Amino acid sequence: MKKTWVHLIVILFLILSGLGYYLYSSLTVRIAQPYSMDFITLQPGYKIEVFADDLGPQKVSIPGPNNGVRMVEYQEGIFYATIPGKGEVIALHDQDSDWNIEKRTTFISGLTRPHGIALHDGYVYIAAEDEVIRVKDLNGDGIAEPETMEHLVDLPAGSHWTRTVKIFNDEMYISIGSTCNVCHEENPWRAKIIRCNLDGSNCNIFASGLRNAVDLEWHEGEIWATDNGRDLLDNDLPPEEINIIEEGKNYGWPICYGKNIHDTEFDKNTYIRNPCMEPFETPSLIDMQAHSAPIGLAFYEGDLLVAFHGSWNRQPPTGYKVVRITLKTNEIQDFAAGWLADDGSVRGRPADILIVNNSILVTDDVAGKIYRIYKS
Repeated sequence: MKKTWVHLIVILFLILSGLGYYLYSSLTVRIAQPYSMDFITLQPGYKIEVFADDLGPQKVSIPGPNNGVRMVEYQEGIFYATIPGKGEVIALHDQDSDWNIEKRTTFISGLTRPHGIALHDGYVYIAAEDEVIRVKDLNGDGIAEPETMEHLVDLPAGSHWTRTVKIFNDEMYISIGSTCNVCHEENPWRAKIIRCNLDGSNCNIFASGLRNAVDLEWHEGEIWATDNGRDLLDNDLPPEEINIIEEGKNYGWPICYGKNIHDTEFDKNTYIRNPCMEPFETPSLIDMQAHSAPIGLAFYEGDLLVAFHGSWNRQPPTGYKVVRITLKTNEIQDFAAGWLADDGSVRGRPADILIVNNSILVTDDVAGKIYRIYKS
């Protein structure tokens, strides 16, 4: 009997060891090492510093929701930032705009993985995993008044958990990712962008075929969005995408990707013509390295900055940086890189980008920091 228990313990140890090695080697799990900012490589003429720290850091980087700061917005001396792992939105006060935080307050708490945030007409709109709410800070102290909170929209929860909310032309846009890597969705709102009235009424599908469009931005009268392609196809397929989102358009997922490429590994049906050609599907605007996981985007000096959160199962890993896309040519160059070290360790994962007073703010949901990049 004693030998049986010893054998069971040995087997359990081997299983756990194997699982640990798999996580380490295959899922890009690395202990974040202490560091200064000198490991970051920037385009010439820029500097980087930590603007805000201790915003939900964690010791390892794993697939799924990390603990740290994710999306950020700014208004009248206050930065509002979501921390999904803590279920809260915080307010960072810099009333004199000297890039030194005077105080930090918890704006609102008790939410389910709050992610997206938008500021409009005195309201702070927040997209949690399961709902969109709006709330006001009536006295400007960086703390929401509970009596002003309004529940606007119920959202389907689970799987791709990020929910993004943006206000464009007095209308609310909500991005909801898929339930799966690649599948035909049963819920009509999954893998879609939804448009609603500001009070949450009259919600309708605005665009479809978007596996996980994590950020939306308004630029010259158009909505631009990142989109994360499927996994487990190839190290370099399918490309991650930047799309210009138009009402009624289908952007391909789950049967198409990139420039009208048919995903025959998933879709085994036979067609007379390519099912991915227009007018059935809309091709991507810009293709990027597969599995880079683009999240935040921002327009800067006529170019586009995109935050690559980084791969979770690609070998070798990719992403973990901010790239700059020249829109005239679609050329992609590293703008800020180094969060992925040569030995494969991860020092952070860029998430959102916000331009404030000629400075570029980049959130990091692993290191729990907000970086400031500016011209030297």
